[in-house]
Amino acid sequence: MAASASSPQAVGDSRTALSKRPPNNFFVWREFVWGALAGAFGEGMMHPIDTLKTRVQSQAVLTGTQAQKNILQMLQIVWRADGLGGFYRGITPGVTGSLATGATYFGVIESTKKWLEEVNPKLGGHWSHFIAGAVGDTLGSFVYVPCEVMKQRMQVQGIRKSWNSTVMKGNVSQKSGIQMYGYYTGMFQAGHSIWKEQGLKGLYAGYWSTLARDVPFAGLMVTFYEALKDLTEHGRQKFIPDADLHISSSFEGLLLGGLAGGFSAYLTTPLDVIKTRMQVQGSTMRYNGWLDAFRRIWADEGLNGMFKGSVPRIMWYVPASALTFMAVEFLRSHFNEKLDANVHEVSSLSIDTSSKIRKAA
Repeated sequence: MAASASSPQAVGDSRTALSKRPPNNFFVWREFVWGALAGAFGEGMMHPIDTLKTRVQSQAVLTGTQAQKNILQMLQIVWRADGLGGFYRGITPGVTGSLATGATYFGVIESTKKWLEEVNPKLGGHWSHFIAGAVGDTLGSFVYVPCEVMKQRMQVQGIRKSWNSTVMKGNVSQKSGIQMYGYYTGMFQAGHSIWKEQGLKGLYAGYWSTLARDVPFAGLMVTFYEALKDLTEHGRQKFIPDADLHISSSFEGLLLGGLAGGFSAYLTTPLDVIKTRMQVQGSTMRYNGWLDAFRRIWADEGLNGMFKGSVPRIMWYVPASALTFMAVEFLRSHFNEKLDANVHEVSSLSIDTSSKIRKAA
């Protein structure tokens, strides 16, 4: 006779089935954690390059001159004026923002792309990856953007001595009636100062331009990454089908993540230039919105201005993306199995205990 749905045997069988696979929300929350750790790791490692990129892109709004320094000249300037500490200015808000973005990016991607493919089977895999990446990054922007504003302003300031010297010498141009913001001693002081002087609008300066940059970037990066993984697997099966070749997921994440980040970074550089200019907002040159910034940068500086800082941006995103995807794949491969084993062990113990209780009864 078949066991009824409410019988002890049916309950035991269902528990055994569940013990073979942890619940979906267990996997999702795991991805949030791995993504946060990986994002913070990538940002922390590559922050000095990001500082150079920010300095190069913000020269026009700070100095009001077209005679701008290239990345090597900026490297020398930062080193002479600020030393090693100058390259790490703004790292605290940078890492904080990356924690939030990494968590939402990878956490949402894993759940959203599967849901999109199930809801709309006609939606291609690459489109579902693009949408999932864009949604994940958008959610993270609520924390990431204020952190980005604080980080970039701290980056262009350098250490207190060089910033005060720069302002006093007039290297940071000031028009009458417009005062440059004061020196920020740390993340919380910067946030409080911006809030006090400019309110919520100041903390979310360039928010829409940030989304205009990060939504396509995030979507492109995960799309490129998944496409490169598919291409790599297709090439392996086509050209060396019989070879016993095993490539670790960490190495694959390092290589393919770097390529995906580099491609995406270059294609979205004009959007990054607009975002940086609007968030730094010098006293000589100020923009009235995203379209105004685009129009004036194109009119004054042309295509070269739109791709200003593309080299340090790519230099940052290739290793940063490589390290981030490598870290995520490493955490997945090394800790997921252990966590699954622990869940199975606890589930098995629960099944064994309930079995003993039934026998005793």
